[in-house]
Amino acid sequence: MEKNREEEIIRLRPDPYEVNPLILSRWSPRALLPKPIPENDLLAILEAAHWAPSCFNEQPWRFIIARRDEDLARARACLAEVNRGWANHAPVLIIVLSAPKFSLDGSPNRWHDFDAGTAWGYLALEAHRRGLVAHGMGGFSQKKVQETYDVPEDWGIPAMVALGYRGPMEQLPLNLQEREHPTQRKALNEIWSEGKFGF
Repeated sequence: MEKNREEEIIRLRPDPYEVNPLILSRWSPRALLPKPIPENDLLAILEAAHWAPSCFNEQPWRFIIARRDEDLARARACLAEVNRGWANHAPVLIIVLSAPKFSLDGSPNRWHDFDAGTAWGYLALEAHRRGLVAHGMGGFSQKKVQETYDVPEDWGIPAMVALGYRGPMEQLPLNLQEREHPTQRKALNEIWSEGKFGF
């Protein structure tokens, strides 16, 4: 069933260049089951993120994992109401952080958020490969995360991630059910230009 679903997604997404099917079939559902995630799968997903490239191999990303009830309650309290409504079903919430300074000499690392974003991409693909949903969220209070977890003010907090198994669309409110499908992307020629700024 899952394989048929992935094939259908790939069929709906134009692919003239034979991109890796794992990339084409990944998307971000909101309907999640509260089913626990095996420890080995969670660690494998974090392991994938930890192999992402970064400037000077600094690896500035850090992840705060919430999976116990009391930890999930604290993490959920940081979410915007619109996300809390569906992400409350996720058995794991991940707060993505990025360290703003190079560990070698303490100088500013202006690429830290960029590199953390790359790690998130690796995490999302490995989650998808293992039959899990990793849905990144920008709708949360950075201030509340800082206060709740004593995160230094200069650290980046680019995202939170809901991680879980896909659930039935019917558990979502009607307005979110209408959005519960893979999205398309801009035409390729809209995202690059050669030799000049052409956007």
